[in-house]
Amino acid sequence: MAHLKFSIETLESFCKEAFQKFGFNEEESSIITDVLLMSDKFGIESHGMQRLSRYHKGIEKGLIKVDAVPEVVFETPVSAVIEGHDGMGQLIGHKAMKIAIEKAKKTGVAIVTARNSNHYGIAGYYARMACDEGLIGLSFTNSEAIMVPTFARKAMLGSNPIAIAMPAEPYPFFCDSSTTVVTRGKLEMYRKAEKPLPDGWALDKNGNPSNDAEDVLKNILAKAGGGIMPLGGSREQTGSHKGYGYGMICEIFCSILSMGMTSNHTHIDGKGGTCHGFIAIDPSVFGDKEAIKEHFSTFLQELRDAPKAEGQERIYTHGEKEVLAIERTKKEGIAVDVKTVIEMKQMSEYLGLDFEKYFGTLDLNEGEYKTLY
Repeated sequence: MAHLKFSIETLESFCKEAFQKFGFNEEESSIITDVLLMSDKFGIESHGMQRLSRYHKGIEKGLIKVDAVPEVVFETPVSAVIEGHDGMGQLIGHKAMKIAIEKAKKTGVAIVTARNSNHYGIAGYYARMACDEGLIGLSFTNSEAIMVPTFARKAMLGSNPIAIAMPAEPYPFFCDSSTTVVTRGKLEMYRKAEKPLPDGWALDKNGNPSNDAEDVLKNILAKAGGGIMPLGGSREQTGSHKGYGYGMICEIFCSILSMGMTSNHTHIDGKGGTCHGFIAIDPSVFGDKEAIKEHFSTFLQELRDAPKAEGQERIYTHGEKEVLAIERTKKEGIAVDVKTVIEMKQMSEYLGLDFEKYFGTLDLNEGEYKTLY
């Protein structure tokens, strides 16, 4: 898989101008860019620059409405429901978590759900928003159906990630994972690389294991059957029912409480319909906030200091690798797949952006690549 490296500042400037060209204002463009780049800074290539073409197509097809204004349609002191009006997922998610944070600071706990949104990027971004304010943050989202339930042969749930972040020292606890074995973005990366999928990831339209990323993605898009396995694979013996259950927990906080579209009804007839869920909790409702933080930090350090398995030199706690990745990308830049760079160049031409102003003259050999854009 061929990659090119660019500085964080270069990608940030490019994205901000691109989203402003799409019609978002400066503040909105900054929020969208911040969410995307957090993924790339963490080394999660599937949800960063790789997603630009998806957003372009969504805007072009009217799936994402640039002028949408998220609206609170139901509210209590500890909760809210947001109608997204088919807007950009990052903007709806940012607004929803800000409301949850404000409420939690007053009441201790707050839950906000959102409906009729679109892809909102990396779930952990919103959990981190609360964590940065000294709160425990949780974030969920459903998506176009890609998860095949245990014993089924058709995708019925999304990747349905669950993210949680909690303050600790020397860095926060941060866990963000899909309830499928991998995300759709991972399959897209394998398709770009023209590599077979690893065993245990995906199923064909008949519910049989598949290593063909192109075929699996095509079937997901056509809703023809097959998709990605839940965490635990496709059998109860390996815990498939647990991943399926975690996906349902996510669905409850997203589509069910918001009265929005469940994953199997999203992305039909030009309608996204994605739903999100956000929770903010002030640890102070359980006692001394700093004492709780210290107690948690002690446990995390005990985990790192636990006896290592043979041949292993380090035990990581969730969020530790992300801290290291940010330090690395600040120094070395962000690696972007060449095919993604080609998509960025094509998007620049569509928007009237000066691609070379940001990236110089690149010999991309476009004819050698099967672009997806």
